[in-house]
Amino acid sequence: MANRYRGEIDAELGGERRTLVLTLGALAELESAFGAEDLMALAERFGSGRLSAGDLIRIIGAGLRGAGACITDGEVAAMKIPGGAADYVRIAADLIAATFDDSGATP
Repeated sequence: MANRYRGEIDAELGGERRTLVLTLGALAELESAFGAEDLMALAERFGSGRLSAGDLIRIIGAGLRGAGACITDGEVAAMKIPGGAADYVRIAADLIAATFDDSGATP
């Protein structure tokens, strides 16, 4: 079960319940993929509300790898989820919120 205080979320992907987390390494991977100078630039990009399908694949893939999964972005792209495209957006948004939203993060 995911620990929200550590920035983890759970999501059903590819017929399995999986944990995702954007670790420091996963965030560095996303900075590189998006050409962001730093975490603030990355957060601003995510906060724009404009994410492509490729962005969603990269974010979800980084979150899975951050949680220890050995998975490629190509494998993430092929995964099916119950809610279709809307669920991909929800998963990425939940993961970003769990990573960058510090409201209530202190138990």
